[in-house]
Amino acid sequence: MSAILAAAVLVELFTSEGCSSCPPADAVLERLHRQQPVAGAEVIVLSEHVDYWNNLGWKDPFSDARFSERQERYGVRVYTPQAVVDGRRDLLGSDEGAIVTAVTAAAREPHGAVQLTPATKGVRIAVTGLSHHSDADVMVAVVEDNLVSKVERGENAGRTLVHVAVVRALERVGTVRSGAAQWSAEVPVPSSDSWKEPRLVVFVQDAASGRVLAAGALQKEGDGGAAKRDQRGADDQAHGAKKAHAP
Repeated sequence: MSAILAAAVLVELFTSEGCSSCPPADAVLERLHRQQPVAGAEVIVLSEHVDYWNNLGWKDPFSDARFSERQERYGVRVYTPQAVVDGRRDLLGSDEGAIVTAVTAAAREPHGAVQLTPATKGVRIAVTGLSHHSDADVMVAVVEDNLVSKVERGENAGRTLVHVAVVRALERVGTVRSGAAQWSAEVPVPSSDSWKEPRLVVFVQDAASGRVLAAGALQKEGDGGAAKRDQRGADDQAHGAKKAHAP
C-alpha cells in the first residue's frame, strides 16, 4: 500500500444480505467506488451490514450490531438499503442519481485533508485544514473488497452476492478538539487472520452534528477507485424498515 492524500466525500451504505432490495444498492456502491463519477471529488465508500435482518431467514456473516446502532444515531429514518452522504443526508441506497447529486453538493462544502502513512505499529494519520467544528472523532475503518456470499435462505435465497468496502472493524482512535484545524498521531490498526486483503479508511466526524469533516484511504496498488479518481482529478421505495422487521 502507498500513502494517499485525499479530501473526499464519504458514502456509507447500511445494507443486509437478508434484504432483497439491498443487492441493487450494493451494486451502486461498487460503481461509485470503481467509476468515481463526481469530477473534483473522491468518493470513499463504506458498506456497513446491519444485524436486524438476521432473524428473518438468513444471518448476514458481515453484520454487526454496532452498525445498526450507528445507523440509528443518524436519525429517525432507519431502513435498508440506506445511504448516508458525509454524515448529513440520507437517501435510498439504490438511487444512484440522487447519491451522485448529494455527493456533488457535499463536495462543494469545505473539507479537510487526511494523509495516511504506514507505520511500524500501525498507521500515521495527519489531518489538516479542518473548518469550524465541535469536538470530532477520528475513526478508523478496516474494509475488504470482493467478498462473496452464497445466500441459502431468506429473501435472497439462491443468489450469490458480491460486496465492496465491507467494514470489518470500526474504531474511534482519537479526538480533534473543538475548533482545531489539524491533528496527527500514530495509531494501531485492528487485524485478523481471517481478513485476506484489508485496507484502511479514515474519517473525521463532528461528534455533535455527525458531519464528516475529512476522509482518506490507504488504497492498494491498482485499485479501481483510486485510478478513476486520478483520471478525473424516497422512503416508499425503501425496504426493510427496522421498526417493521425487528423483533
